[in-house]
Amino acid sequence: MPDAELQPALYTAAETRALDRAAIDGAGIPGIVLMSRAGRAVFELVCAHYPGVLPVHVVCGAGNNGGDGFIVARLARERGLAVTVSLLGEQARIAGDARLALEAALAAGVEVRPFTPQTRFDAGVIVDALLGTGLGGPVREAHAQAIAAMNASGLPIVAVDIPSGLCSDTGCVRGVAVHAAHTVTFIGRKRGLYTAAARDHCGELHFDALGVPAQTYDAVPAGAELLSLEGLLAALAPRARTAHKGSFGHVLVIGGGRGMAGAAAMAAESAARCGAGLVSLATWPGNVAATVARRPEIMAHGVEHGHELEPLLARAGVLVIGPGLGRGPWAQQLLVRALATGKPAVLDADALNAIAEGEVPAELPRAQCVVTPHPGEAARLLGVTAAGIEADRFVALQGLRALFPGAVVLKGAGTLVASGAAGGRLGVCPYGNPGMASGGMGDVLSGVLGALLAQGLASGDAARLGVCLHARAADLAAAADGERGLLATDLVPWLRRLLNGAAPAEAGA
Repeated sequence: MPDAELQPALYTAAETRALDRAAIDGAGIPGIVLMSRAGRAVFELVCAHYPGVLPVHVVCGAGNNGGDGFIVARLARERGLAVTVSLLGEQARIAGDARLALEAALAAGVEVRPFTPQTRFDAGVIVDALLGTGLGGPVREAHAQAIAAMNASGLPIVAVDIPSGLCSDTGCVRGVAVHAAHTVTFIGRKRGLYTAAARDHCGELHFDALGVPAQTYDAVPAGAELLSLEGLLAALAPRARTAHKGSFGHVLVIGGGRGMAGAAAMAAESAARCGAGLVSLATWPGNVAATVARRPEIMAHGVEHGHELEPLLARAGVLVIGPGLGRGPWAQQLLVRALATGKPAVLDADALNAIAEGEVPAELPRAQCVVTPHPGEAARLLGVTAAGIEADRFVALQGLRALFPGAVVLKGAGTLVASGAAGGRLGVCPYGNPGMASGGMGDVLSGVLGALLAQGLASGDAARLGVCLHARAADLAAAADGERGLLATDLVPWLRRLLNGAAPAEAGA
């Protein structure tokens, strides 16, 4: 993401409006000046990425987003470029700064025509200035027709602030949304641009603070932030030259029921490759030989009855529970005994399903747990549907945080991270790619998190670093060999390289 200015805070629509007001009232920047800067930023991006591509089609709404579009149209006209403006809404109702921008465009000779169902875009580039962050419900029919026409054109689309039809708070589509090649967002990054369906609609993201001074941001605290792997890696202290294997913790992976050896083995190997001093595996006895053959450094133990787990629990410092665990009496007794220790634990997969089904006593400790549900598992934990989770991933994350006060990782496009029962910013992971939609990715993540906990990181720090490390490794693996056919174990070499500074940490590096 080529953002030139680093403002990692992510804002809701209401917080962004507060930033606008603080810039206007507190910093003394007139609204029309901010609008003019926004329009110029979009126009310059169009010129840089699509030089000589004509005409420039600007699709405007009647609000401030449309005002930005009128600025783009005026600048294009003054540059001598062919430009068309299609307006949804009545000119007479356009007010405030948008009215000033419209009048300046008309004075420059820009012709503004109403959008109709017959409007077509046959050549050039489209600037989407239709709907902004104020969209509060489903897209209306007339606007949906305009969005459909833009998408059907096959032309490159540059979205102003946010692709029309996308919710800036949640990243979900309000019925239909523009598929942009570029999105230029202003003043504050909108949190919905980085998660859920946004990955399919925003294209390449660009940020422009529009000259708003840094102190303005102090007046409007944000509830979320964009995570940075480079900064998070600094939490790992250099290793002392006198270190030994006991210095970096002992991870016990509990999983791998009958016929499910692979998931637990991948979690264990990932924990070892990410720096845990010792890694043990408690699994179904029939899985031991295959695990040892694949990775002899893992101390694999066959466990058929719950009491056989006790000595392993006593020696371990961190638990990873769930990969390939399965359901039923064997899985339940291992899970209950493990949670009863109160030791730091990573809970994934069937461990979460068992909790959701009430198979685990509610009074068992959870304060030191890191949980990593995907939307389906999160839905079962919260008693809703997976669609309900995706409709507002931030609300779902808060609900999960109330259940698990340690740390919560809500997996998906734009994975979310929270720690602590209340307060503190929510984290949004900017890394990852569709190649990660394959079996075993969550098992590898669980092992990564276990290793970071074993090396002394607090649960929230481990969750943030582990999620970014895992997703960035997937990006590097995909860059090397492509997204299709990416396997979970393909990430392991890249994980080690990133942890040791042998690979670029940031997506733009």
